[in-house]
Amino acid sequence: MFKVAVCDSISEKGIELLRAEKEIEVELKANVDKKELPLQLVDVDAIITRSATTIDKEFLSHCKNLKVIGRAGVGVDNIDLDEASKKGIVVLNMPTGNTIAATEHTMTYMLNCLRFMPNANYELKYKHIWDRKKWMGIELSGKTLGIIGMGRIGSRVAVRAMSFGADVIVYDPYIKKEKATSIGARITDSLDELLKESDIITIHTPKTDETYNMIGEKEIEKMKEGVILINCARGGLYNEKALYDGLKKGKIRALGIDVFENEPQPNHPLQEFDNVFVTPHLGANTYESQIKVAEGIARSVIDALKGRGYENAVNIAMPEEEISDIGKQFLGLAERMGSFLSQYVKSFINKVTVYSHGEIENYNNSLALFTSVGVLKNMVDEHINYVNAPYIAKERGIEIDTKIYKQKTEFKNYMAIKAEYDDNKSIEIGGTVFEPNKARIVYMDGFDMEIELTGNIIVFRNTDKPGVIGMVGAILGKHNINIADFRLGRKEKMQEALSFIKTDEEVTDDILNELLNINGAIAASKVKL
Repeated sequence: MFKVAVCDSISEKGIELLRAEKEIEVELKANVDKKELPLQLVDVDAIITRSATTIDKEFLSHCKNLKVIGRAGVGVDNIDLDEASKKGIVVLNMPTGNTIAATEHTMTYMLNCLRFMPNANYELKYKHIWDRKKWMGIELSGKTLGIIGMGRIGSRVAVRAMSFGADVIVYDPYIKKEKATSIGARITDSLDELLKESDIITIHTPKTDETYNMIGEKEIEKMKEGVILINCARGGLYNEKALYDGLKKGKIRALGIDVFENEPQPNHPLQEFDNVFVTPHLGANTYESQIKVAEGIARSVIDALKGRGYENAVNIAMPEEEISDIGKQFLGLAERMGSFLSQYVKSFINKVTVYSHGEIENYNNSLALFTSVGVLKNMVDEHINYVNAPYIAKERGIEIDTKIYKQKTEFKNYMAIKAEYDDNKSIEIGGTVFEPNKARIVYMDGFDMEIELTGNIIVFRNTDKPGVIGMVGAILGKHNINIADFRLGRKEKMQEALSFIKTDEEVTDDILNELLNINGAIAASKVKL
């Protein structure tokens, strides 16, 4: 008999599924004081929670028999994943149940921003003012909708907006272009192009270092006068001060915002504007989505307790008992190399080939798995782990292949990763482990070098001539950016050089552009590991 405690309110449909299992005893704990709650969970095998319960180290110290935590929703920020993993507790989430709800919520915002229906409703219903001229609206038909992020929700928003007669332009460097064009949308490789052409912009990306505050003052300046902005995805994707300034200047016609950088947010400065529509993070709040989430997490918890599978597990690690110490270090290197590639390429990678040489040939499949985790975690709005990575890669149309490295190499153990992207483009990087805890990248596209893949890295490519590197140092110094490490590789035949420059803090896009303007610069990118 398994004991399952439901710590927050979920749909009764999910509880019914649990109770239908003869081997499961259900305890409803949603109304228990949160300080008292962990004391009542000493002998439970699984708990189901939402965002109201914080499951930290102290909480888990009381749960002596806990095997599974089910999060009825997407986010797991309220769960200490490291501590749960140390205790062997599997954490599951339910990322897909609210897709339609969030899609329709976005469409609701879009129509309200076009027609100002909440304002007209309030004035007529509570002030008893009949003023048709004041609430002259605009139509979605014929407008250009810019969608940043073409995942599960963004793609569904596109289809619905086009049914209204809107033209849709998409920016998402991590999808196959056919995903947009097959439904009649236009895809662009330039965010600036989307910003300049769109009458309405809605954002549907994960919140990462790359996307945090990705729409700020400079991006809003590039937009049309009277643009409509919507965010039902993650707080912090739009810079909230920049939104305030854009509204104050009249640049933004209307703003629809369901999520804030810090929540709860009952009294945000944005709320002072009549043309701002806000809701308290209601994207997933429909009866249907709550039923789907509750039923889904109930099934996942049942399966996990009975050992039938761990769908949507967010913290299951690969079994490493049979992998040597050197093999384990290469697994970590593979994940970092994969993350480096996806950040450097910043485009849809359609194929990844993992090559191995030496003892690590025995772990080629594991190396490919860890590489795919590294590649995907910068690309998708889901928690990537060693269980779901192969499925998500397949869903995204990314082919993962493994091969033995047959070229001559001076290293006893060596791995290389080749990424193919944008039709005929490709890039290859190689790495090795010299000694315990000394994993290094040693090759990139014909350049030999040695650097640890950690921290903030500028990848700078230039013609190999005097003065270029000095200018790089001068620009970074001007912006008070300290260089922590500098490694240089040269191609004499091509008369090119490639530099890996580690800095104490992340550089801005403006600084990258300054580096690109150096006479002799070919390319400049930033990577954070």
